[in-house]
Amino acid sequence: MTAAEQLAPDIGRAAACRALSIPRASLYRQIGSAQPPLPPAPRPSPARALSPAERQTVLDHLHSERFQDKAPGEVYATLLDEGTYVCSSRTMYRILKEDGEVRERRDQLRHPPYHKPELLATAPNQVWSWDITKLLGPAKWTYFYLYVILDIFSRCVVGWMVAPRESAELAKRLIQETCSKQGITPGQLTIHADRGSSMTSKPVAFLLADLGVTKTHSRPHVSDDNPFSESQFKTLKYRPEFPDRFGSIQDSRLFCQGFFPWYNTEHHHGGIGLLTPAAVHYGRAEQVHAQRQEVLSAAYQQNPERFVRRPPRPPDLPTAAWINRPKSPPGSEEEQH
Repeated sequence: MTAAEQLAPDIGRAAACRALSIPRASLYRQIGSAQPPLPPAPRPSPARALSPAERQTVLDHLHSERFQDKAPGEVYATLLDEGTYVCSSRTMYRILKEDGEVRERRDQLRHPPYHKPELLATAPNQVWSWDITKLLGPAKWTYFYLYVILDIFSRCVVGWMVAPRESAELAKRLIQETCSKQGITPGQLTIHADRGSSMTSKPVAFLLADLGVTKTHSRPHVSDDNPFSESQFKTLKYRPEFPDRFGSIQDSRLFCQGFFPWYNTEHHHGGIGLLTPAAVHYGRAEQVHAQRQEVLSAAYQQNPERFVRRPPRPPDLPTAAWINRPKSPPGSEEEQH
């Protein structure tokens, strides 16, 4: 209790504030903050309000089969034309709002929650990613369709095809031939794709089931769930020799016949320690890494003063490739690294 409050019973609050040179507003503010706020008084129900039974009658009308997809104004007018008045359309809206039903009241289709795919590859031919991209044809609105299957660990293109259309049967044939060429055994492989019509088709699903291959799909409208294929298509279309349009499907196939061998055997990929995809896919990565270390060691022996911090080392060999790596718990070693 302040000094002004102690004097107030004897000389009054105004005199106490004048004697202590304290603004009266400050005293009243202190008194108000010290007292707990009063609970709000219950709002009395107006005499003209609907009774619980009448309110339920309104809800029964709104939930009925013939009115469940109609706006309250339509319900009000229809009942009025039939000689029935239960309440105003505004009251109908208020009752629906109190029940959390200011929306379409029919049972609607609810899509299941889509789980984020989390895929790990620690060696070639464990996880493949495949997708289809359009190549512009000679005239407007003409396209050729490039199918590409990519190993996410090695970044090696293990199968590709250019076709005049997008087709589940063509995709099935490409996947089957690629699995045969790579010697895939049941239970070995997971194939990831987005949710295009060919990717989710029954012919492809039945084929993968017959081959013992697990299939996964990206979440709808989430391009980050298929990053390896998207990145590979960007490399393709950013090549200097990639044309604005292809004159024919034969031209597009001829271009791809030159691009994919270059991509697999000559392109040094930053995501796999600047190795070529073929070197990683076919087990030559350690040999290339050792040769690079010999060259760097020789350079260090010749001019050690040029390497200030430590002897040079080639980029590390790839050890794992993730699609949506799980987040590490706070404070874990993985998070700290």
